Amino acid sequence: MTRFDRTRAKTERARQLRRDMTGVEKKLWSRLTNAQLGVSFRRQHPIGPYFVDFYCATARLVVELDGDQHGFDAGLAADVRRTAFLSSKGLRVLRFWNNEVVTNIDGVVETIWLAVQPFLSNSTPTPTLPLAGGGSEPVD
Repeated sequence: MTRFDRTRAKTERARQLRRDMTGVEKKLWSRLTNAQLGVSFRRQHPIGPYFVDFYCATARLVVELDGDQHGFDAGLAADVRRTAFLSSKGLRVLRFWNNEVVTNIDGVVETIWLAVQPFLSNSTPTPTLPLAGGGSEPVD
C-alpha cells in the first residue's frame, strides 16, 4: 500500500464524505481530532478501494462506525470483505455500532485509546533495575 495511491476522484470523494459526515461520525471525531488521544487520526481516509471512517497511521488502526445497514446479510458480507482487505494491508480494524457511540462514547474512546497506547511516542519505557550488588557505595 503506497501513501500516494491517490486520484483526483478519490480526493474529491473523500472531501465530499468529510463534508457530509453523519452526526455519529461528528460526535466521535470531536473526541479524536487534534491528537486528543496522543496520536493523529484522519477522517474518511482512502485505503485501496475503500474510504475508512477514521484512520491512525501511527498505530495502523482503522475505526469504522456501523449503522443499521451493516446488520443485514449484504452489509455483513461487505464488512467481512472490507476488514479482510484492510487486515491484509497490516491494519487493525475496530468496529463500533452507531448506538455504541451515542450511548457509550467514553467506552468507545477508551477502547480506541487502549489500541493506540503501544504506539505513543511519549510513553515512558519501564526502567531497567540494576543487578544485585550493582549499586555504588556512598563515598565518605
